[in-house]
Amino acid sequence: MSLIDRYIARHVLGGFLVVLLVVAGLDMLFALVEELKDVQGNYSFAAAVEYVLLTLPRRLYEFIPLSSLIGCLLGLGILASSSELTVMRAAGISTLGIIISVMKPVLLIIALALGLGEFVVPHTEQRAQSHRQVMLTGGGAIHDASRVWHRDDMTFLHINAVIPDGSVRGVTRYEFNEDLTLKRSSFAEVGRYEDGKWLLTDIQESRFPDAKGREQRATSSIVTTEIEQEIWESGLTPDLLKVVMVQPTNLSISGLVQYSNYLTDQGLASEQYRIAFWNKLLLPLAIFALVLVAVSFIFGPLRSVTLGQRLITGIIVGLVFKLSQDILGPTSAVFGFYPFVAVMIPILICIGVGFWLLNRAK
Repeated sequence: MSLIDRYIARHVLGGFLVVLLVVAGLDMLFALVEELKDVQGNYSFAAAVEYVLLTLPRRLYEFIPLSSLIGCLLGLGILASSSELTVMRAAGISTLGIIISVMKPVLLIIALALGLGEFVVPHTEQRAQSHRQVMLTGGGAIHDASRVWHRDDMTFLHINAVIPDGSVRGVTRYEFNEDLTLKRSSFAEVGRYEDGKWLLTDIQESRFPDAKGREQRATSSIVTTEIEQEIWESGLTPDLLKVVMVQPTNLSISGLVQYSNYLTDQGLASEQYRIAFWNKLLLPLAIFALVLVAVSFIFGPLRSVTLGQRLITGIIVGLVFKLSQDILGPTSAVFGFYPFVAVMIPILICIGVGFWLLNRAK
């Protein structure tokens, strides 16, 4: 790497790190303030702080594309304001050469994003969600059933928390007959996966009569019992359950593929997981496209504006890019076109705009 490459890389990476740490730090502060609303009982202030800290890798990962755009505008903007880019071009370095010098440190940013998304975020996010649910519920009855319901064949279940060792806490199951009448409901305090099966303990069970008529069913008695242990055979493994407890965008690429196939086998919708898969797989290309836009702005319309104007422009472009991906993803599920197309459209637009502005700047 030449002296010019190192000099440009220092400015680009420096701007990227400053923006990433500031934005992620503010997001963590707001998240902690939001968590204080739930501080009560076992969920103490220290537990809330631990939860927010565990989500730090996820927050860093989410802001990497935006930070790469704004950081590049910041780093190259400083060079443009001091006329150093002009001197470089006057010394015989072409615009393409400067772009290549910019893209070299961007490869480090892409490697950071892939490492966080594939190896760090899935584990820390699952641990964070489990920690929060266990503290809030104490492993007991359902506290927040809004996002962890799941179906396994004819059984609908809710799990309060998946512990990092693979065990589960607070397993509520509703088993239905083929005619969709409720057959059995149960709540187990603890579940452990052993020899391909789940061993549930401390179970409270309610069995419903098999009567098909409503009047006959209403007059029949419901049998409630307590069971010390029960073997539960299910296609859900600890690895799959860890996926259930985490938002699709926070899963690894391999986890998304595995769980998407499982949902397809169960006859369930898997579109959101496939959209998340393409978002993660095409993230390097998205970062490249955003950096290309930043470089084209520096050589084009933002060549002589103030630093504040560059930052505002970068924030607007980054938010529009993120919003377009967030809108097009669900739209693909509604209208039935391939998720790959939905993810690629904003990227191709950014690449097209970047090359168009660079061509005009020549």
